[in-house]
Amino acid sequence: MTPPTFASASASPSAPGVGRAARAARTARVALGLVLGAVLLLAGCGGRPTTHHKPGTSHQEATGANGTVLAAEDATGHRLREVPAAGAPGVRVELRPDSEGGWNVHLLVERFRFTPESTGGAALLGRGHARLLLDGRETARAYGPWAHVPAGARTLTVRLYADDHTVWAVAGRPIEAVVPLTAATPPDGTPSTAPPAATASATPAGRTLTVTITGDSVQPPPSRVAFKKGERLTLQVTSDRADTLHVHGYDRELPLPAGTPATLTLTLDRTGLFEVETHESGLVLTQLVVR
Repeated sequence: MTPPTFASASASPSAPGVGRAARAARTARVALGLVLGAVLLLAGCGGRPTTHHKPGTSHQEATGANGTVLAAEDATGHRLREVPAAGAPGVRVELRPDSEGGWNVHLLVERFRFTPESTGGAALLGRGHARLLLDGRETARAYGPWAHVPAGARTLTVRLYADDHTVWAVAGRPIEAVVPLTAATPPDGTPSTAPPAATASATPAGRTLTVTITGDSVQPPPSRVAFKKGERLTLQVTSDRADTLHVHGYDRELPLPAGTPATLTLTLDRTGLFEVETHESGLVLTQLVVR
């Protein structure tokens, strides 16, 4: 009896099908790997938060979703990032003469934290750095509460910036402190002839703030002045052209005749941030911070 023959020919017709199935399986495995990789990548993007923006975007294009970036820029070419007055950062400045010349500058910030590790990242409210300007020209950055500036300038401006280098602003104005360098004569003997500070002087009837307007120039330079609720304030304003003074929030107005000092007295019985400006020229004279 002839032993049975096991022919392999019977498998030949199905060989192409087997090949196609193998290729399909490999394709499926590759596709699954790509999907898993994408899932892991997305999971990584949603993991540890970072303030740094994507490559290829500018500092000002970094989102951060804090405040509104305005078209307006400060004098150094950085766009303003508008935030509400309530909860906005704040800064005050103390000056101390340095024994080797110039000034040691103490930055007293409120609702603000210096974040040098995130510089260049997205804007997060209450974070960033400060820039120091002498007579309107940027001199240095400050990534902490202390800095030093050389002697010889008239006015120091300390302005707060977000990590993406936009300027923190309220009511279209940069958040900053402007101080004259006249608190004392620096140890190197360089005198300072800066105009008087934008601070209110005490009087028996309250405090008086004196402002002079010449063209588009305001002296002393506009800055924030702190008051306690219930204090009495007298504004003495001299303008070289006829205009109208307006104290926002209190809805008080005062006609300003050309070349003649005008006086407005009011009791600061409301808390908040209030701008004092002129109607015709649109100049901000000062900001009243009442607590």
